[in-house]
Amino acid sequence: MAITANAIKELREMTSCGVIECKKALEESNGDIKKAKEILRQRGLEIAAKKGSREAKEGRVETYIHPGNRIGVLVEVNCETDFVAKNEDFCKFTRDVALHIAAMNPKFIKREDVPQELLAKQENAAKYIEEVCLLEQPFVKDPSKTIKDRLLELVASIGENIYIQRFIRYKVNDVE
Repeated sequence: MAITANAIKELREMTSCGVIECKKALEESNGDIKKAKEILRQRGLEIAAKKGSREAKEGRVETYIHPGNRIGVLVEVNCETDFVAKNEDFCKFTRDVALHIAAMNPKFIKREDVPQELLAKQENAAKYIEEVCLLEQPFVKDPSKTIKDRLLELVASIGENIYIQRFIRYKVNDVE
C-alpha cells in the first residue's frame, strides 16, 4: 500500500514524531493510522527507557498562579540541553504540569517517593498512589493519559531525557 503525504502529516500532527518515523510506522502498519500510532508509542517507550540514564542538567522552573491569586505552583523540570529547555513543546509541558499540580495537589512525584509506613496505613495502596503521586495521576487536561504518559511522549518526540525534579504548591492559609 502506498503511504500518502497526507497520512504522514496526519500521524505527525497526532504524535509530534518525525516524518521518517511516521512513514516507517505507517508502512509497518499497512497504512492503518491507529496501528501506526501504537507502534510509535511503543517505540517512544523504548526510546524513553534508553534515555533514562542520561544526565539532565538543564531545564526550566515554571510558575503557575491560579486566578484569584490563592494557589501558586513552582515546578522544576529538567532536560539534557538548554536548546530543549527553550523548545515550545517542552515549555508547554512544563506549563501544563504546573497547572496540573495546582488543580490536583499531588504530594509526591513518583511512587518510590511515598514512605512505606504511610503506604502501609492505606486500605487501597494502589488507589492512594494514583491520588498522591504526580506521575500516576490522570492528566487534568486529558484524563485518558497520566502525567507519566505525557512525559514519555515528550521524551520520545524530543529525544532527550526529561524528568520532573521537584515542585511546591502554595495555597493561602493552607499550612501542612
